[in-house]
Amino acid sequence: MSAPARLDGKVAVVTGASRGLGKRICEALVSEGSRVAMLSRGADRLQAAASEIGPSAAAFPTDIVDPQAVLRTFAAIQHQYGGIDILINNAAVGHLQSIEEASDPLLLEEIGANLLGPIYCIRSAIPLMRVRGGGDIVNVSSESVRAPYPFLSVYAATKGAVETLSVGLRAELREDKIRVSVLRSGRLTESGFNRSWPEDRRARYRQIVAQQGYHAASGEPISPQIAARAVVNLVCLPRESSIHFIELRPS
Repeated sequence: MSAPARLDGKVAVVTGASRGLGKRICEALVSEGSRVAMLSRGADRLQAAASEIGPSAAAFPTDIVDPQAVLRTFAAIQHQYGGIDILINNAAVGHLQSIEEASDPLLLEEIGANLLGPIYCIRSAIPLMRVRGGGDIVNVSSESVRAPYPFLSVYAATKGAVETLSVGLRAELREDKIRVSVLRSGRLTESGFNRSWPEDRRARYRQIVAQQGYHAASGEPISPQIAARAVVNLVCLPRESSIHFIELRPS
């Protein structure tokens, strides 16, 4: 007899869900019996990803930088599922630019997606978790917090802010039985993180990263399926325990 699914009856929300780690987290959650609300900006790609995963996954196209869009999406999730048990803040944007060259629109998008977006989602999720007796928030961070890559210092700063936010949230939410964990990830074999980088800046970035040994220090990229299983194991812990922080790196 196979073991029962560990997340039967649970409802999860995953941001940045249309590709890479976000999509793999959704697959892993569904494999454990959860229903998943998938959030991302691109409606067509998101719907395709949800269809691949199956009937336990539903697409909710959302730009998490827009607080009103987040409110509407969480109201729709509540209407469809009756509540939320798990929130995975995975969506992230990293624009390749030095501080000297940084453009206002790209700065606003990056800080909005990486810091304000998780805050907006957490704000909406808390009351929906509270009525279900508790829940789990997992904030996905990056190894760049302790070793910021060149031209990605704003990205690293936003991830550091999310880690600090998580520490404060634990105290705020402890009485509500809402656990807050951080998964700090290294490089992954599947990622769309750099797809919009200008080629001239990308070449300069690669040169400096190679010269200064950033990738050598990081190690080889690992499979996002491994990171996804780590997330599932966090939310499947017995309720009397919690893991505050995991840094996932190649062996």
